[in-house]
Amino acid sequence: MSETETKTRPIPSPAVTIETKPFWDAAAEGRFLIKRCNACGKAHWYPRAICPLCHSSDTVWEESPGEGVIYTFSIMRRSPTGPYAIGYVTLNEGPAVLTNFVADDLDALAIGQKVKVKFQPTEGGGPPAPVFSPL
Repeated sequence: MSETETKTRPIPSPAVTIETKPFWDAAAEGRFLIKRCNACGKAHWYPRAICPLCHSSDTVWEESPGEGVIYTFSIMRRSPTGPYAIGYVTLNEGPAVLTNFVADDLDALAIGQKVKVKFQPTEGGGPPAPVFSPL
């Protein structure tokens, strides 16, 4: 394995709350959900009941194809689990998502590169976490 090849890095099990349970239930089915506000019409991330843009409580779950582009990223090379990359993806719907990137060669990641969501198992048997991989 070269310095920039990745192996699966353990991701802690997420804290599932009443507010986020629909998201994690959908993730367990391989579906990526975001929230959209009916008042302002904008999608937002992280899924929550109150729109962070206009503060309306009139929000709905919406299935997303989970596609977007890399806005920024950083490769962490000093890790007991091997190198990994984290950064932001701007979804096609508009919101930015802080995420882990999964790629065969981390040095091939690039700002503006198209990516798609995948789901990675989490520690302790929790729901899978969304990660992004180059298309």
